Amino acid sequence: MSTHKEEEKLRARVREIITILERTHPDARLALEFSNPLELLVALILAAQCTDERVNQVTRSLFKKYRTARAYAETPQEVLEAEIKTTGFYRAKAKSIRACCKELVSRFDGNVPDALEQLVGLPGVGRKTANILLGNAFGKPAIGVDTHVMRLSQRMGLTRHKDPDRIEQDLSRIVPEHTWVRFCHLLQFHGRRICTARSPQCSSCPITTLCPRVGIVSQQERSPRRGSTRKKGEDQ
Repeated sequence: MSTHKEEEKLRARVREIITILERTHPDARLALEFSNPLELLVALILAAQCTDERVNQVTRSLFKKYRTARAYAETPQEVLEAEIKTTGFYRAKAKSIRACCKELVSRFDGNVPDALEQLVGLPGVGRKTANILLGNAFGKPAIGVDTHVMRLSQRMGLTRHKDPDRIEQDLSRIVPEHTWVRFCHLLQFHGRRICTARSPQCSSCPITTLCPRVGIVSQQERSPRRGSTRKKGEDQ
């Protein structure tokens, strides 16, 4: 558990990181395309194990056809499956979307609620999805710990945890509340453009002096030293 003094140092470092990333990624935003809370909810369910680009390709036509929660709830399972098939895991996703929308119709008059407790009670909606909805569709302070936010916050030494809920708790203590949503957007764009999962570009990263690079193995460490490999049968 961090001491008060350690948390103050982390807060100061986070403020510097945000300032630099704002200059680096002024166009940072949520990559999923949507125009209302229902569209974002459906897009987030589709985004599981799928790229945002693919989801956007699918939802451009999907959102023109389905305008309400009732429309999703009443469409046959096999029809929705065919329409979202390219996002992968389409049977489970179609089932979640239809079940979720049935709940919206029966409990919330077809509207997406704007309270965390109500959102996480919907089929197919976990805390990450709920927080992304709250922050991006309703403009409420929230930290949605997706794969980029998780990876970068760990590498930057802002959390030691692997559980998304614990990471959210850690970040909520050191990131200014009014920047929670923006902070996530910045980490998402930085994670796609520079701090990638497999080959982070640390040498050209603008926040390299502020990042301890936790868990990153350098190219020098990955590559075997010259002359260190021996052919089978050579003297030891």
